[in-house]
Amino acid sequence: MTEQKVRIQRRPVHGVLLLDKPLGLSSNDALQKAKWLLRAEKAGHTGTLDPLATGLLPLCFGAATKFSQVSLEADKAYEATLKLGVTTTTGDAEGEVVKTREVGVLDASKLMAVLEQFTGEIEQLPPMHSALKHEGKALYEYARQGIEIEREKRKVTIHEIRVLGGEGDELKIAVRCTKGTYIRTLAEDIGEQLGCGAHLSALRRTASGPVKVDNAVSLDRLAEMNEVERESLLHPPDLLLADWPAVQLAGEDALRFLNGLKRRVQSGDAPQVRVYEDKSLLGSASIKAGELIPSRLLSQQEVEFLKATP
Repeated sequence: MTEQKVRIQRRPVHGVLLLDKPLGLSSNDALQKAKWLLRAEKAGHTGTLDPLATGLLPLCFGAATKFSQVSLEADKAYEATLKLGVTTTTGDAEGEVVKTREVGVLDASKLMAVLEQFTGEIEQLPPMHSALKHEGKALYEYARQGIEIEREKRKVTIHEIRVLGGEGDELKIAVRCTKGTYIRTLAEDIGEQLGCGAHLSALRRTASGPVKVDNAVSLDRLAEMNEVERESLLHPPDLLLADWPAVQLAGEDALRFLNGLKRRVQSGDAPQVRVYEDKSLLGSASIKAGELIPSRLLSQQEVEFLKATP
């Protein structure tokens, strides 16, 4: 798919597009293509998905960009394919082969015991071939120059690992985990515990917080649609907040909240809530000692625009 080199008229677009990112495209490139197709003024993605990974990439437009951090912080779900018996310089299929070993017969009980070791809170050493920054530069930039940077292990939580299938030297697993989990590192570590080594040969993100890839659209399909059809795919800006409790305000309370003022509410403490006037999203907040404390607010113009949107 190629973009015509023409000047287009940008316009206000508000909502969340669930994109099924294709293989080989960076998250930012995917964002820019979708932004161009929707002629949107303002857009942002919700965390980087590697070019070698496919799957769910929620894209935020207009008012929804105020809540993009929510998806970044959310738990994730992946389907990963491990190539057993082969380790690479990068931990994935792009790297050069470092070592090959016999895989042998994969014993089911041993496999489950190994996967159990990586369930719960674990420590991971961030890979050199990652976007993690050191002195303003991504680690992969140092790695390309042959420079090894000392890294500290990080704690992450693996909620679940399920075996989806496997044959010969391939093992496919489903992983639910907290943000910041390096699946390629998990693949390498599982391979080492199995005694044969491994690298990540394919990765697909299937969920981020409350949203799933089942409802996502491909860029190719998006390009085939007309403008009305594209807009129909936009979810309301509060989609990413769906797991949060909702608080209703009315009249002067809603207006004052929208102006950034705290309000008294009859509710227990909550670290994060979504706030509405009737069905109109006003923003997000926290509740402490009976006070509703604004955090991210829509503008009056954004609220009115969304009210008028069918």
